[in-house]
Amino acid sequence: MNYERAKEYLDEIGQLQLLKYYEELSEAEKLRLLKDIESADFSVLQNIGSKPRPLGKITPVEAVTVADAKICFKEFEAAGLELLKNGKVAAVLLAGGQGSRLGYDGPKGTYDMGESRSVSIFALQMKEVLSVAERAGRHFHLFIMTGAQNNEVTVKFFKDNNYFGYPCEYVHFYVQDVAPTCDLYGKVFLDEKHRVSLASNGNGGWYSSLVNGGLKTVLEKEKIEWLNVYSVDNVLQKMCDPAFIGATVLKGCGCGAKVVSKTCPEEKVGVLCNEDGNPTVLEYFEMPENLKTERVDGELLYRYGVTLNYLFNVNKLDGTFSGKLPYHLAKKAIAHVENGERITPEKPCGYKFETLVVDMVKMMGSCLAYEVEREKEFAPVKNLHGVDSVDTARVLLKSNGIEL
Repeated sequence: MNYERAKEYLDEIGQLQLLKYYEELSEAEKLRLLKDIESADFSVLQNIGSKPRPLGKITPVEAVTVADAKICFKEFEAAGLELLKNGKVAAVLLAGGQGSRLGYDGPKGTYDMGESRSVSIFALQMKEVLSVAERAGRHFHLFIMTGAQNNEVTVKFFKDNNYFGYPCEYVHFYVQDVAPTCDLYGKVFLDEKHRVSLASNGNGGWYSSLVNGGLKTVLEKEKIEWLNVYSVDNVLQKMCDPAFIGATVLKGCGCGAKVVSKTCPEEKVGVLCNEDGNPTVLEYFEMPENLKTERVDGELLYRYGVTLNYLFNVNKLDGTFSGKLPYHLAKKAIAHVENGERITPEKPCGYKFETLVVDMVKMMGSCLAYEVEREKEFAPVKNLHGVDSVDTARVLLKSNGIEL
């Protein structure tokens, strides 16, 4: 794309401000800006002004409870191990986040959780990956989604740590797709005078980004049927859990979700439930107050909080929603160029456009709620101190016998 074509195109979509500093740029910077304009998906701007959809009829889900799982453990585990042994399952780690909320300048997965020794979040999770592979008697493929900001550092961290003892040929990195950011009136920001402001397109972009990154060929060549998607945030994450896999498959579900019982109605986790008979995840701020607090026999009726550990059937991923996930507007404080200077606002000033993995659940037809013990599998690291923090996660890690 040359300057004349870019100017014509931006004029058509009302974004000529992106060329405001063009004449000040070096030739290399001009080419960089034109490339950004050519590749950016400006269609996401159509989502501005869209209203939240009305909720349908919400009903609770039935779940494989912790007690149920213990009774059927051998059956579930055997079915899951069979799939793992036959190479039908792979894992997908969502690791695009930075550790800024922890006061740490680097990928969150490289954050050191140790006290008397060095042990990163990646190391803790890779130990579990190795454990499952040992039980299955073979290695499974691991896809790691990074962000443009942390990809290089993340890849180097894995290489420097010898992939934590896992064969490197089974580890595949890819970068998450991005979408433009804009002000509250729909004008796209410049991140620098020669760069369009782009941000990762939300955790729902994990599969489309994998495909766009050329890794669908691995799924096809290896005949992988199931993908277990999990987040870097949870340091007690159990991925490719044979019993979870087996339960989802034996129950005939298109996907599965590991859930924990909420501690209280106000806990800030999404809740797996049904909407008009289809599985859905309602975020804590979407759940109507009367449903949030409803109880039966003393227990919350809508109590199954998701842990961002999902199992998806690949065929259903391909056939159900390819490229059709809705975008959500996230109001954020976005660094951008203003009056020739790059500023970092303290208050929200614009929108990021994000897709959500929870929307994928709605499109899968059925979803198994698989309850796990939160003390053994749910230690999110969102903050440095307080709720869901480094402090609380360290307590839970040590209670599970993990030396720090």
